[in-house]
Amino acid sequence: MPDASTLLLFAAASLALLAVPGPAVIYLVTRSATQGRSAGFISVLGVETGTFAYALAAAAGLTGLVAASETGFTIVRFAGAAYLVYLGVRRLLERSGVETAAPSARSRLFLRGLLVQLLNPKIAVFFLAFLPQFVDPDRGSVVVQSLILGTLFTVLAILGDGAYVLAADAVSGRLRRGRGLERLARLSGGVYIGLGVTAALSGSGHARGGGA
Repeated sequence: MPDASTLLLFAAASLALLAVPGPAVIYLVTRSATQGRSAGFISVLGVETGTFAYALAAAAGLTGLVAASETGFTIVRFAGAAYLVYLGVRRLLERSGVETAAPSARSRLFLRGLLVQLLNPKIAVFFLAFLPQFVDPDRGSVVVQSLILGTLFTVLAILGDGAYVLAADAVSGRLRRGRGLERLARLSGGVYIGLGVTAALSGSGHARGGGA
């Protein structure tokens, strides 16, 4: 098990990385701005379920296979880009910016957040290049240490994303009225499309880190 100093150092480094908004954070902010904090928090659950899935994959050594493979990384990158563009087009075509609170709508929010994170190649790179630096084989099982660190990162990500959701909801609360809601929906659609195009054109320099 990692010692206290390692955990503190990992937590500090993780917070520094999480402070830089990535595709998932931008997705959560736009979702919260257009649909409110409830939709934002449900999306957070989906996104961070995806994060923890990568943590489990890292412990099993699977993310290394994807991130180290140019073909695997390219597939994930373009799939993620295509999904973001798809979400953007849907937002632009929707007549209303509000989704109902029905269980089916909550499920869609959760699944969309999950897919955004699972198709985020930067998370795979993070768990391949960053997390292993804090694993010491002399301190016991590498799998257990990876799970502990991955869980810590996920918890910190939940707290950080929750803060983004609350901030986005507070700032945009007055705008989600009348035609302001329609403008926000169009803006979020444009953001998704722009994010997808940026991801597709980001190149193959996947050793570089980035925000979640």
